Amino acid sequence: MPIPALGAATLAAVLDAGSMEGAARALHITPSAVSQRIRALEDEVGRVLLVRTKPLRPTAEAHAVVRFARQVALLEHDAAVELGQGAGPVALPLAVNADSLATWFLAPLARLSARHPVVFDLHRDDQDFTAGMLEDGTVTGAVTSRAVPVGGFRVQPLGMLRYEAVATPAFVGTWLPGAGGGGADPADSAALAEALTRAPLIDFDRRDDLQTRWLASRGVDPALPPRHRVPASHDFAEATVRGLGWALLPTLQSADHLADGRLVRLGGAPVDVPLYWQQWNLRSALLDAVAVEVVAEGRRVLAV
Repeated sequence: MPIPALGAATLAAVLDAGSMEGAARALHITPSAVSQRIRALEDEVGRVLLVRTKPLRPTAEAHAVVRFARQVALLEHDAAVELGQGAGPVALPLAVNADSLATWFLAPLARLSARHPVVFDLHRDDQDFTAGMLEDGTVTGAVTSRAVPVGGFRVQPLGMLRYEAVATPAFVGTWLPGAGGGGADPADSAALAEALTRAPLIDFDRRDDLQTRWLASRGVDPALPPRHRVPASHDFAEATVRGLGWALLPTLQSADHLADGRLVRLGGAPVDVPLYWQQWNLRSALLDAVAVEVVAEGRRVLAV
C-alpha cells in the first residue's frame, strides 16, 4: 500500500515540532488540518503512528513513515536543483557526538553550506547512540561508533578520535604527585594509582565511560574517585583547564592547552574511539556531497 506523501510529511513535521500547533505553524495550516492529516494517514496505513502525549511521540510503526517523508523531501530537492527550478534550502538532519561537534565536524558543514542550498539540523548524542536516530528516521546521516551498517544504510570509516588523560599542573601537584612531570611513569606508579582513588575526575554525563575505562586500565577501582559531571564539550574542557578535576580530552581539543602548559598529560596509553559515517542508502546528490566532505575531513584530522 503506498504511503501518502502529504500525510507522511505532516507526521515528520509534527515530530520535529513536538506538537500539532508547532507543525501547523511550520506548514502554514491550522492545527485542525494537521490533526486531520495525521488521522487520515493512520487510517490509510492501518497503524497508530503517534502517542498523544506531551510532547507527541512516534510509535515504532512511525519510523518507516518518517524515513520515507524525509527521503521524499530530499529527492524532491535534488530534482528541483537538477531542473534549475531554484529550490530553496532543504533541512538536513544529522546526528553527531559532542566531541566531534566541538572539534572537527562543523568545518565540512560550513563548506557545504557555501556551495549548496541546505540548512543543517544537528542532533547531539553519544557516538554509541547516534545510529539509533538513523533507524527511527530522525536523521539522514550520523557520526557513530557503530561499524556495522544499520539496515538500509551505508557506512564509511572516519578514523579514531583520540583521548588523553590530562589535568592542570596545580591539580597534579595537589592530588597526583609524580604525574605529568619528570617523575616515575604514571602507568607504573603504585603511589599514583592510590592517589587516583581520591582525586576528583570529570565525566561528561552518566553515560561517559572514558574516565572509567582509563582508571580500570591503571588497576584503579572506578567506583572510588569523586566525580563531577559537565555535559557540554566546551565547558567540559574549560572545567579541566580550571582545575575542577582530571579528565580525558580529545587531542584535537587539548593540544593548545598542552603546548602552553595549562594542562599536562597524566600518562598511560591514549583511548581511541573509532568513528564511522553512516547515512541512508539513497542516491541523493546532496547527501552524497555531505558524505564526501565529512569523510574527507574525518580522515584528514582523526587518528588512523
